[in-house]
Amino acid sequence: MPLPKPVFDPPFNIVRSSHVVLGVTDLDRSLAFYETTLGLCVEDRTADAVYLRAVEERQHHSLVLRKTAAPACDCLGFKVASEDDLDKAARFFAAKGLRHGFIDAPHHGRTLRVTDPFGVPLEFYFEMERRERLLQRYDRYKGVHAQRLDHFNIFSPELQDAVDFYALIGFRMTEYTEEDGKDGRIVAAWMHRKGNVHDLAFTNGRGPRLHHLAYWVPSPINIIHLCDVMASTGYLPNMERGPGRHGISNAFFLYVRDPDGHSTEFYASDYQTMDPDHEPIRWSVRDPRRQTLWGQPAPRSWFEEGTPFADQPVREALFKADVIIAA
Repeated sequence: MPLPKPVFDPPFNIVRSSHVVLGVTDLDRSLAFYETTLGLCVEDRTADAVYLRAVEERQHHSLVLRKTAAPACDCLGFKVASEDDLDKAARFFAAKGLRHGFIDAPHHGRTLRVTDPFGVPLEFYFEMERRERLLQRYDRYKGVHAQRLDHFNIFSPELQDAVDFYALIGFRMTEYTEEDGKDGRIVAAWMHRKGNVHDLAFTNGRGPRLHHLAYWVPSPINIIHLCDVMASTGYLPNMERGPGRHGISNAFFLYVRDPDGHSTEFYASDYQTMDPDHEPIRWSVRDPRRQTLWGQPAPRSWFEEGTPFADQPVREALFKADVIIAA
């Protein structure tokens, strides 16, 4: 399938992935997982929500846990480069006939809420409350020592269309998985704004659903330490996949599931991609090294289980990819 051409002058300027809002069924239970075990820092708590961030982040939060009747993802958030970019984004989405509007979001400045053409709810903002710099507050380092939110991965039933749309608003492809043969279809794609492997990835499958969110950590040692912590705090069944090293992105990884089944990846050692002539790297869908450089395939749950977006119907994928799945 055709690769999208990079758009170096997009209709508005997205800086990076910023935050995610997850619906959880028990706030205290979720907080015990994300704060006490994983080590994210709590900034604020209300009767029905908790706001957390990682140690490098100066913004108020990158993860919001909100009490809901059933697990869901409320939205994915992105920071833009200026207030003008919010108005440019509003005009762009209006011209596309997409549902959008400015909302009041706690701890944000002006915030644009949008539903993309595929049913994914998005938030765009320029200003968020600032908090104390924690990068060198080593007394606050716990769990995996997460530094910053890195990316989202979405199950997409219309993957080629999703890749083309996000390329139009400035996301640039770094790597992709494709079926073999002259009519091979793209099965997964990694796209960035901030100059590393990805801010947003797409995986072919039933959706739209959130596949996972991911935090960047300093080194593989932090991930190995988290495995020890989870093994000694009763969360061993929550370790879904890894530790290992991806062929795609070269990142050392671990995937964990929280008590509601939301998936978080911890991620170290990827590479820079900001050169304008960076060429996307192709992987065959049948190459076992793409999933894990060492050859181990992912479990079936990794291809099938995801978090629905609130109030959004889930559709079957346009095609079923012949992926390698662990026995």
